[in-house]
Amino acid sequence: MTGSLALTVGLAVLIGVSLGLLGGGGSILAVPLLVYVADLPAKEAIATSLLVVGATSAVGVLPHARAHRVRWRTGLVFGLAGMTGAYAGGRLAAYVPAAVLLTGFALMMLATAVAMLRGRRDAGGRPVPHELPVPRVILDGVVVGLVTGLVGAGGGFLVVPALALLGGLPMPVAVGTSLVVIAMKSFAGLAGYLSTVSIDWGLAAAVTAAAVVGSLAGGRLAGRVPEAVLRRAFGWFVVVMGVFVLAQQLPDGLRTNPVLWIALGVAVAAAVTVTATHGRRAAPVEAPPPAEAEVAHAGPPA
Repeated sequence: MTGSLALTVGLAVLIGVSLGLLGGGGSILAVPLLVYVADLPAKEAIATSLLVVGATSAVGVLPHARAHRVRWRTGLVFGLAGMTGAYAGGRLAAYVPAAVLLTGFALMMLATAVAMLRGRRDAGGRPVPHELPVPRVILDGVVVGLVTGLVGAGGGFLVVPALALLGGLPMPVAVGTSLVVIAMKSFAGLAGYLSTVSIDWGLAAAVTAAAVVGSLAGGRLAGRVPEAVLRRAFGWFVVVMGVFVLAQQLPDGLRTNPVLWIALGVAVAAAVTVTATHGRRAAPVEAPPPAEAEVAHAGPPA
C-alpha cells in the first residue's frame, strides 16, 4: 500500500501541471489515477478528484492572475452558474451506475478533443472580447456544471473549449479563466457527493499537495507556449485519456483483443489526417496578423 500511495502522490504532480498549463485535464488524470493506481471505488475516486482539482485550481489561478490572463467577471459568472449545475449533478450521480458515469466521462472527453483539434472556423479578423455576454455565460455554466457534478470532471475540458472556441478568448486567457470556474464548480460538485460518499481525507490531502506544486509550475509555463501548440496539446491529451478510460470499461475479452487496439489505432490515424486536412484548407482564408494588415494598408509614411 505504501508503494501505491507513493506512486499516486508522485503522479498527482501531473494533475497540477495539466491544470496550470492547459486549464483542464485535472480530473481527466485524477479519476483514472485514483481508480486504477490508488484502487478507490469509482464514486469515491470521483468525489476525491473534485476536492483535489478544486483546491489545486484555486491555487493554480494565482500565476495566471499575476500575468493578467484571467477574465474575472466571465469566470465568476460562469462559476456561479456552474456551481448550481454541479451540485445537482453530484446529487444525481448517486442514482447512476459507476460504469455509466465513466463511459459518459470518456465520450465527453473525445467529443471535446475533436472540437479543440479543429479549432475556430471564423477566428480571423474578429476583435478579442474582454468579457463574454452574461446570458450566454450562464447557460454554458449550468450545462458544463451538470456534467462536472455527474462525472467528476472539474470542467476544464469543457470550459476551455467554451471560452476559446465559442467565446473567442485567446487560449492562454481561456486557460487562466477556466481555473476560476473549475475551483468553484468542483467544490459545489463535491458538496453534492458528500451526501452519499465518504472520502479518505489523508490520501486526498497528500494528492492535493502534490498537485498544487505541479499547478504552480504549469502556470509559469502557460504564458510561454504558443496558443496553437497549447490548443493542440490539450486536444491530443484529452484524446489519449478518453480512449484509455473508455477501453477500461470494456469487457476483459475485448480489452485484450488486439483487433480492437488496431482499430483504435486506425481511428486515431484517421483523426490526425482529418485534422491536418482541415488545418491546410483553413489556412488560405485566414486574415493576416494585425501588424501585417496595418503595414499593408498604411502606405508610405507622411
